[in-house]
Amino acid sequence: MMRRFCRYAASSFPDCMSKQLIIAEKPSVAQDIARALGGFTREGDYFESEQFVLSSAIGHLLELTVPEEYEVKRGKWSFAHLPVIPPHFTLNPIDKTADRLKLLTRLIKRKDVTGLINACDAGREGELIFRYVAQHAKTDKPVRRLWLQSMTQNAIRDGFAHLRTDAEMLPLADAARCRSEADWLIGINGTRAMTAFNSREGGFHKTPVGRVQTPTLAILVEREDKIRSFQPRDYWEVEAEFGAVAGAYRGRWFDEKFKKGEDEHARAERLWDKSRAEAIRQKCLGKHGAVEEESKPTTQLSPQLFDLTSLQREANGRFGFSAKATLGLAQALYEKHKVLTYPRTDSRCLPEDYIPNVREALEALGETAYSPFSGEILGNGWVHPNKRIFNNAKISDHFAIVPTAQTPKHLSEPEQKLYDLVVKRFLAIFYPAAEYNVTTRITRVEGEPFRSEGKVLVTPGWLAVYGKEARADFDEKGEKNEKSGGPQLVPVQKDERVWSNDVEVKPLATRPPPRFSEATLLSAMEGAGKLVDDEELRDAMSARGLGTPATRAATIEGLIQEEYVHRNGRELQPTAKANSLLFALSRLGVNEL
Repeated sequence: MMRRFCRYAASSFPDCMSKQLIIAEKPSVAQDIARALGGFTREGDYFESEQFVLSSAIGHLLELTVPEEYEVKRGKWSFAHLPVIPPHFTLNPIDKTADRLKLLTRLIKRKDVTGLINACDAGREGELIFRYVAQHAKTDKPVRRLWLQSMTQNAIRDGFAHLRTDAEMLPLADAARCRSEADWLIGINGTRAMTAFNSREGGFHKTPVGRVQTPTLAILVEREDKIRSFQPRDYWEVEAEFGAVAGAYRGRWFDEKFKKGEDEHARAERLWDKSRAEAIRQKCLGKHGAVEEESKPTTQLSPQLFDLTSLQREANGRFGFSAKATLGLAQALYEKHKVLTYPRTDSRCLPEDYIPNVREALEALGETAYSPFSGEILGNGWVHPNKRIFNNAKISDHFAIVPTAQTPKHLSEPEQKLYDLVVKRFLAIFYPAAEYNVTTRITRVEGEPFRSEGKVLVTPGWLAVYGKEARADFDEKGEKNEKSGGPQLVPVQKDERVWSNDVEVKPLATRPPPRFSEATLLSAMEGAGKLVDDEELRDAMSARGLGTPATRAATIEGLIQEEYVHRNGRELQPTAKANSLLFALSRLGVNEL
């Protein structure tokens, strides 16, 4: 093995007597790399072999700050000192990890270290952590990039065999710096301005704002305003029970001429006049009806593979896990247990050359409780090129979250629940579509139409993977689908007359929109571009939304920590502090936030 890695080093770096410094993002990843490459001895907080020196950061070691000569102390935050736009930024060591920064700086400056390998997490934030350390050390030594999608030993060794060049990574590094500096400029200036505004009558009332945090809060406050100002409207529905030879079935009256307009609460089956609902009841009760129906086969595809946001939504909806908890569990399944691929992804497809890896993962699942499904997929040859699953055009830095060829040994209950979600989604996507017969029946009584719908599962297809869970249908995006038809209808023969045994008028009222849960807020953040009036900005945000899959959980937690939002069960409710901030921003015309 050591000879093999000397060959890697010899082919990648001219002087085989020199050493490459590998910097990982966390100590646990450094240990995994040491195990995968082999030949290392431990020297305190770093490892060393014939070809490599290996250490790690502990997350971020440096933070942006204003050069001291331009800084204004906290007690003097006022409009007179705004805006804060320094001619350049300074990097400040973070106190609690200063010793680790000193170690990495010393290792970078070692004379026998002739190049660096960035082994931080494969994403924008990992790129920034490494770049800041290199900048702080004032090094110009050549850099290579280790880019991992999986933390298995084979994946690590393969990553070292295919290191990326520094030039390839510069656009990501630039994006990371832009995001970091934009967040700093907006956060510092916005927070100081709003703090000065709220402290103008004395005291110090810190009022944090942020580039992603405040627009997210605006979504919550706008929904809360709609809930508070909501005026319920009474409406009525007419429902009948019909008797047929084969048994009874129910139908609901509807307006065949209904067209959707500006009234968001209008529906074909809703009547706004109680007397009209009563008149329909009197007209139809005890009368016979004529039946016409249409039955057509329909298919339903499995939901797509998970990206981080859809996994967080599903875990919140099913288990009540917070977005932060789901990210932590997924990270542990990736980093500690090595059983999932990289979780901080916004892609729901796999690379087109990933088919052998899929087969390997399915073979590994054959040794687990999932073996009936993985065996059926492999036995029927269902893994083949398919643009819905394997599509390079729909992959950014990372691909969808799927199981690796390593199976878990000792998972906690929450880890097992999340792993099960990912594995079932992975297995289901290779199965054929589910097939239904959907029947729409119109029963006409005295010219009044009543609609009944029934849905019969003919072939389970991918639903077999979910068993009883599958009775709550999914739509194509993997969300719960409430519009997928009703129970099985009793059959009615051609020209059979049915009788309206009972006709009931149901008094109901419109309801306000629900408060956001973490699942629905994540969806709103992901699709936030659709809410923007400015056409150019809307187009720019169309593919990204607010934040990234990796940062949305932290944004929600930050709002809770700052007392802008309270968790009530699964609901997220903005506080008076949030309302006050958004009211002030609105009155001051700070539309950008």
